Amino acid sequence: MLDLLDVPRAPRELANLGIPESLVQDIILRRTLFEGRTSTLRLATATGLSLVIMAKLVEDLRDQRLVEIIGLDGYDHIFELSQAGREAATERLKLCRYAGYAPVSLADYVEVVRKQTVRPVVTPESVRQSFDDLVVNERLLAELGPALLTSGATFLYGPPGTGKTSIAERLIRVHTDPVVVPRAVEVDSQIITVFDPVIHRPLDDQPAELDPRWVLCHRPSVIVGGELTLSMMDLTYEPANGVYLAPIQMQANNGILVIDDFGRQTITPEQVLNRWIVPLDRRIDYLSLSYGVRFEIPFDAKVVFSTNLAPATLGDEAFFRRIQNKILVAPITDLEFDLVLSRAAAHAGVAVEPGAADHLRRVSREKGDGDLRPYLPIEVCRILNAVCEFNGWSAVLRPDTIDRVAGIYFTKDRVRDVPIEPHPAPTNGNGAAH
Repeated sequence: MLDLLDVPRAPRELANLGIPESLVQDIILRRTLFEGRTSTLRLATATGLSLVIMAKLVEDLRDQRLVEIIGLDGYDHIFELSQAGREAATERLKLCRYAGYAPVSLADYVEVVRKQTVRPVVTPESVRQSFDDLVVNERLLAELGPALLTSGATFLYGPPGTGKTSIAERLIRVHTDPVVVPRAVEVDSQIITVFDPVIHRPLDDQPAELDPRWVLCHRPSVIVGGELTLSMMDLTYEPANGVYLAPIQMQANNGILVIDDFGRQTITPEQVLNRWIVPLDRRIDYLSLSYGVRFEIPFDAKVVFSTNLAPATLGDEAFFRRIQNKILVAPITDLEFDLVLSRAAAHAGVAVEPGAADHLRRVSREKGDGDLRPYLPIEVCRILNAVCEFNGWSAVLRPDTIDRVAGIYFTKDRVRDVPIEPHPAPTNGNGAAH
């Protein structure tokens, strides 16, 4: 685990950046071209470099007659590109348009990821707390706990609507410590962008001593579903910008990677698992730049496969031997169903009359899945609110309103050849409409 007192600090000398000086100069030239007129302080802030390093870089660019100093604001140099500088910057734009934070070196990235590798503290109580907003039985919690402590992949399976995705999304909660994520990484003078604000959630308070090229974040949880392709597992080169996008497993390092709807991708389950056999076993991955340069990175993501397909349709015995933890997420009991209904109704502002839960369970078994699944109370309350808002009724769940919702939600085996008549308003049992 990375000690917050030992977060990466901004280097004070150019040699300690660990990346080619020419790459940093290119970023500065492009940034200056975009801004037109800039200053040492502005560029230092924009690139995440210290003022000492930026002053040295600007001085070098001036010696090369690529920038012209046009004034001072206190100790801050104001400058712009010379004609030669504009030509150089324009030429470099043809290869790469990146003009943001300077990347960190691959060596620094590998070192930090390995420091942040941590075996979470997992106890029955900590697992219960991670899923306290879900109705999860003790049998399932007892299986999830050990799965979180092992280094191999986890396979969640079961019928649709039993909460597999909700469970997978919450596995990251066992980690309470933050990690630092690089904005970009340099490999062979190429830039790989890693930090993604959609995936990585920065802490509100960033340490003052933290190197700005890193971001202190909650541990990442990357979730992909049917859209997963083999290309997402490798570097993606963006010719328009001249940079590479990190693959999903690199973005998920020090966190969790969930493959939802496993088996419904355009690629086969064997292709997915074969791509990650070595990384899952050795905790390292190999990536390649577009022109063939191959390099090694840590593979430090807990991989979770989640599916509602029958395991036998996804692979053979040898396939599943490679996945250590296989956990069935089954339909729920009557008591658990009623608890889900109680929470869903409270959240939706729906009143539940006596006998409503019994009737909804009966409807679920007769018209729905044949068993009880936690998604149904949530959907019923959502549809009930819409029905009642449309008709101007109070949102009350009881047998007649459940039947009204069921008529909308569940598909019919056949359409009867009878006239469609207005549905009567629900009554309070005494013949009075609500």
